[in-house]
Amino acid sequence: MITLTARLQAVLARIADAARQYGRAASDVRLLAVSKTWPTTSVAELAAAGQRSFGESYVQEGIDKIGRLRELALEWHFIGALQANKTRLVSESFDWVHSVDRLRIAQRLSASRPSSLPPLSVCLQVNVSGEATKRGVSLAAAPDLAHAVAALPRLRLRGLMAIPAPSDDFLDQRRPFRRLRELSEHLQAEGLPFDTLSMGMSHDLEAAIAEGATLVRVGTAIFGERITA
Repeated sequence: MITLTARLQAVLARIADAARQYGRAASDVRLLAVSKTWPTTSVAELAAAGQRSFGESYVQEGIDKIGRLRELALEWHFIGALQANKTRLVSESFDWVHSVDRLRIAQRLSASRPSSLPPLSVCLQVNVSGEATKRGVSLAAAPDLAHAVAALPRLRLRGLMAIPAPSDDFLDQRRPFRRLRELSEHLQAEGLPFDTLSMGMSHDLEAAIAEGATLVRVGTAIFGERITA
């Protein structure tokens, strides 16, 4: 059986190979291990192998893991759909939120972030494929939302996140990532100090890295097929 540590090393090798192929440094691309539905023992095993950042999509499950593994001093990212009534729980426990797509959500996160903690790092989720069933602010509305979120206290707007429509074609995979990168460059030119493009998962991380991803969110390639929540 392939161990979690071996799977982790294989993903890190993929990241390094893609970065090298597209003229980037492997250190410019961070790995977020998506640990939702997986037990704390699996997270602890990966932490022992050097992985520090983990992503969760379910609020209570994530908070439980954060509490149980607090002594490991890990970095926790909330990457799931965020309901308004869960913003306080998330802002009090997580280090990052990748799924901000409405000003109301950002305002609630800002208002409930404890002053004893550093500002909450956030990314705007952008619907780069224009899918009616997918969450995220539209490309056209993203600039206004970005500037409004950047002005809120207790938040640090780090950049953009996207989950494009899946494709098995490499060029098709690159197109929506390119749109997100171009939007990020546009917003940086308007004065927003972005440092994060959260894009790319197990099946398309190479295409994301080719288009400038600074953080890839990988679950299946590390943990195997997802356990049903």
